[in-house]
Amino acid sequence: MSDMNSLPPEPPVGSDSQRLAKRVAALVPCSRSQAEQYITQGMVSVDGKICEVPETRVDTKQQVDIDPRARLQEARVSATFLIHKPAGMPGHCITDLLEHSRHWSGDTSGLRLNKAQLSGLQSLLPMPDPASGLCVLSQDVRVIRKLTEDSAFMEQELIAEVRDEIAPEGLARLCHGLRHSGQPLPPAHVSWQSETRLRFAVKGIAPQRIGWMCAQVGLELTALRRIRIGRIPMAGLPQGQWRFLPAGDRF
Repeated sequence: MSDMNSLPPEPPVGSDSQRLAKRVAALVPCSRSQAEQYITQGMVSVDGKICEVPETRVDTKQQVDIDPRARLQEARVSATFLIHKPAGMPGHCITDLLEHSRHWSGDTSGLRLNKAQLSGLQSLLPMPDPASGLCVLSQDVRVIRKLTEDSAFMEQELIAEVRDEIAPEGLARLCHGLRHSGQPLPPAHVSWQSETRLRFAVKGIAPQRIGWMCAQVGLELTALRRIRIGRIPMAGLPQGQWRFLPAGDRF
């Protein structure tokens, strides 16, 4: 997240400088507190670099710009991020993708990334490290509760790349009939998309279990990608990029 944390060089001691917030308040124009919101929400750049520290001192020769699309966000809105995790990325590294340069241009939420949104994030319904696809990080207690307490009732749609030959009645067993540790797995909707690709729509079955399920019917899982959680699809979100969950959308 180098583009968020890099600061412009401080003006030399004794120069005609002022706090960035004061400069922004004069440029917009707006109140000093509103200027601080513009800055902390990542809408202000100094000499071409985003600066989120209102106390930063700038001199008259430094270029200060406010994003023309800037709109003040609710200061206490909790953020939820939808991320297209690349295959092989460890789960604890997903937050590394949350930087301005990886924000999907197709995001229609109207929100902008700021430092406050990166604190207290929880990873929900995590994917295995080798897998790719839709992942969720959130501060929102409602989203966190929904994807933890109701996780057994949340349908997930996954695409599994497989090889080898499926056992007789294997597809039916994937849908209903497998047992793990003596307990029957919940019913699943499983169908062929091609000769090497299966679609899984499951509730109460973690993505980590898909490889085991395939092995029980003679298939080897070679790749796994999640494309939907509940009502939220990955849709056109490119790999390695993220978008906000808009305020009106629900899992």
